[in-house]
Amino acid sequence: MPTDRSTERASDQRAEQPTAPAPSAPPAPSAERSAPAERTEPVDLAGTVGLFAEESRTRVFAAVVLGATTLAHVTEQTGLSPKQATTALRRLRDQGVIAEGADGLAVVYDRFRELARSARESKPAAESYGSGDEQSETVLRTFVRDGRLVRLPAQWERKLVVLRHIAERTFEPGVEYPERTVNEKLRAWCEDAPVDHVTVRRYLVDLHHLHRRVGVYRRPAAAA
Repeated sequence: MPTDRSTERASDQRAEQPTAPAPSAPPAPSAERSAPAERTEPVDLAGTVGLFAEESRTRVFAAVVLGATTLAHVTEQTGLSPKQATTALRRLRDQGVIAEGADGLAVVYDRFRELARSARESKPAAESYGSGDEQSETVLRTFVRDGRLVRLPAQWERKLVVLRHIAERTFEPGVEYPERTVNEKLRAWCEDAPVDHVTVRRYLVDLHHLHRRVGVYRRPAAAA
């Protein structure tokens, strides 16, 4: 029968033995790791349009539109070499207009919808010409663009609106301009128009937007 001392010694020995650590559970996958990475690409209208400036990419895209679903089909329909077709397909995929799914190659029409929506949203507001009248603004938007005369209207009332606008935007009231300066300023307006600066100058004088005396022109202060 063991004594109290031997029992105590056995208990001490058991206490000194290292205990095996409990097996740890594998770490739970985080939500960030398990969720698929979301790929967001900016809408590049110029880049997408530029794709079709190269013939091989246009031919490959057309082949996919018409039903080609593999590289072999594309090369057969386009007459391109496998290398040319592969390079073109890579660029089309990079731009997001063609993708390859379970059924093979296909056009990503949603990409074109995004491009159209982006183009509409980025369309600049209509230019204001400061006339204070919507009808005059409509006339000026039609016949004047980016500080240039597109053409003179055939209708006399519209022609008056355009000529007055040119006079007000070109010449300060009461300031005298030599004919050479007047010609230079009006020539800039007529650079892309089917009318020359001499015709515009004659109109401005006849309509009293400019007064001429001994080769010097002045816009009357009353016209301001």
